[in-house]
Amino acid sequence: MRPRDLVGRTRRQLASELITEVAVIDKKIKAANQQLTELVASTGSTLQQLNGIGPSGAARLLGDIGDVGRFASRDHFASWNGTAPIDASSGDQHRHRLSRAGNRRINRVLHIMAIVQLRNDTEGRAYYRRKLAAGKSPMEAMRALKRRLSNVVYQQLVKDAERVRTGPGGQVGATLQSSAAGPIPTAGASEKPLPGPARTHSRTPLLAAS
Repeated sequence: MRPRDLVGRTRRQLASELITEVAVIDKKIKAANQQLTELVASTGSTLQQLNGIGPSGAARLLGDIGDVGRFASRDHFASWNGTAPIDASSGDQHRHRLSRAGNRRINRVLHIMAIVQLRNDTEGRAYYRRKLAAGKSPMEAMRALKRRLSNVVYQQLVKDAERVRTGPGGQVGATLQSSAAGPIPTAGASEKPLPGPARTHSRTPLLAAS
């Protein structure tokens, strides 16, 4: 477009400047993602192997969680991140609703993970559809999916921590590459809300670079 009037030329100039700014920002985002990917990999974490966890999500999980050993179980972890359901039953109707408590940053990471899985042909989407078929509302099915994905993340963090602590030959601090864990654990997950972290330990080598 080559507008001849002053207003048209001004609009074209502003649009050109915005496009340039977007290109610069996009380049910075790609560089930041690459840096985050390298930093996360240096910790020995395999979180990015999980469907729906990108470099920023993995970095947020490692940074906010610290030592996963401070959570006694996946139920305590779910209570801490706000995916443990709240009983909203009334009379003969047994219902649960999403918790608005807990770490909202980690809850958002899990929400994005759930959205990504719903958009693709994943076990997460199959699980969500099974919940809908069982009579759950879309919000209830999403709650159940986020609770299940919380278990997946917890399981992966525990595996990574154990790998870093023991390593090959029992060497503490060594890391190993492993295949990604399944997107949905086969064992049934308890949805009972529990108190927060039961104990606190010092940070492990897994998170030293986070």
